[in-house]
Amino acid sequence: MSWILTATGQQFDLVNPTPEMVHLEDIAHSLSRLPRFNGHTPMHYSVAEHSMRVAQLVPEACQLEALLHDATEAYVGDMVRPLKQMLPGYQEIERRIWLAICERFDLEPILPTCIHHADMVMLATERRDLMPKHPEQWECLQGIEPLPGRIKPFSQPHAKHVFFQNLMELLATTHRTKAQAGAA
Repeated sequence: MSWILTATGQQFDLVNPTPEMVHLEDIAHSLSRLPRFNGHTPMHYSVAEHSMRVAQLVPEACQLEALLHDATEAYVGDMVRPLKQMLPGYQEIERRIWLAICERFDLEPILPTCIHHADMVMLATERRDLMPKHPEQWECLQGIEPLPGRIKPFSQPHAKHVFFQNLMELLATTHRTKAQAGAA
């Protein structure tokens, strides 16, 4: 068996995902329940909230991609970075899911540099605000400054609601803009 059952009752094939298997409600539901840092924060802090915060840091034209940059995790979970880098098979499955998500939402598979930078800024901010204090430096954060404000995590229901609303608004705006550009 290579499929999972999603919150909306859909079969999602992890090995051969298709755009038709990708559902907005499943992404919002799952990401709002998935904790960042494998749950090693003092309170629940979701991948959905992380994604919303990343989207706020990028130009408007990149916000949809930023909001969905971790959408694969709705189907495979949020694996900690050191472990993910050791598992090339996992990375290939995640890549296939990302391509299905990109096709579903008409996105380019290569994320803009501004999203990668915003993701790192949020990681630095999350480490400062949500993780236990530890003297060891994280190599991936060299030269990255956290945001000045402090994070106050959303509740899971609030994160789900706001993520879904943001996703719907960005999809409407993005598709409207593309349709208008195509008509010109």
